[in-house]
Amino acid sequence: MMKTKTTLLLIAILFSLTIFGQGKITLTKLDATNLPKKIEYKGAIKNAVRWIDKLGDNIVITTETGEYHSKSRNEDVFRDAELFAYHFIIKDEIIVPTWKVYDFIKECPVQIELNFINKSFNVTDLNNDGIGEVWLMYTTVCHGDVSPSGMKVIMYQDQQKYEMIGQKKIIMADNKVYGGDYKFDKAFTDGPKIFREFAMKLWKDNLMQTLK
Repeated sequence: MMKTKTTLLLIAILFSLTIFGQGKITLTKLDATNLPKKIEYKGAIKNAVRWIDKLGDNIVITTETGEYHSKSRNEDVFRDAELFAYHFIIKDEIIVPTWKVYDFIKECPVQIELNFINKSFNVTDLNNDGIGEVWLMYTTVCHGDVSPSGMKVIMYQDQQKYEMIGQKKIIMADNKVYGGDYKFDKAFTDGPKIFREFAMKLWKDNLMQTLK
């Protein structure tokens, strides 16, 4: 019995070294059907994943409400939209919320854009410390013209938030360029260089805005 326990412990340690030492995070995709029943969220699920790291058993969910009529205004033309990201740690089957991202557009009478960017969601361990870094990226705008949409990159490691804010880039028919600027917050500026490099890659990959 003792030998069995020792063998299992060694396997667990080796597994941990594989995950943490190589900076790999193995994700399990979830959906509304296999989330723990006690987890509460608002909106439609865009991404839902689960993984194990030094913090424990993690779950992250990102959701969007889409556009809906503004309850604060009687006119049908005014619309709202919201998006969310939730992080939970599961401890002994107890769900512990640790952080939440919330953004919104209220009472917009023109075009609304508040959406997570496809294929930008990621969980990494870039600094090889065994704690997953959760990457979120989305656009946000209420406009009736061809001005650039706002764009954000938000990253969480444990409960530390990192934020990169700016605009997408538009090239007009006359080759004039609008937008494309960005700014790192203090956490990104003071944090590991590899975090800024990954954020910049996300930014460049999704920088250009298609005119509709």
